[in-house]
Amino acid sequence: METVIKIIGTVIVCVGLVYLIKPEIFRVIMRFFAKGNRLYIAAVIRFALAIVFFLGARHCGIKWVIVLFGLIFLLSGLLIFMLGLERAKGIIRWYQGQPSFVYRIVAIIVLSVGLIITYSA
Repeated sequence: METVIKIIGTVIVCVGLVYLIKPEIFRVIMRFFAKGNRLYIAAVIRFALAIVFFLGARHCGIKWVIVLFGLIFLLSGLLIFMLGLERAKGIIRWYQGQPSFVYRIVAIIVLSVGLIITYSA
């Protein structure tokens, strides 16, 4: 399970690098999730990640960090359902209107999170 979490962390690092280099890709992905009920797919992915992190935390080097990110994934998935589809899409629309440097800042955060997860696993 530790290996699975390291792979997830590595994928998150790669996503952060791609977003840092080409922030317009992030806009394309947001447009994809803003259509129809696709935002629920993101919530289910977050729930799945939370389960993997909770189950795998005991096998990792820094358990509390993995549990913390599992909790963050769980809460972020729940937030989509609690806000409702239209309010969540409103947040996406607002975020899409931000300048590229904001996307790059978020990319650095995503990259950092991936590195922390990989190191902690």
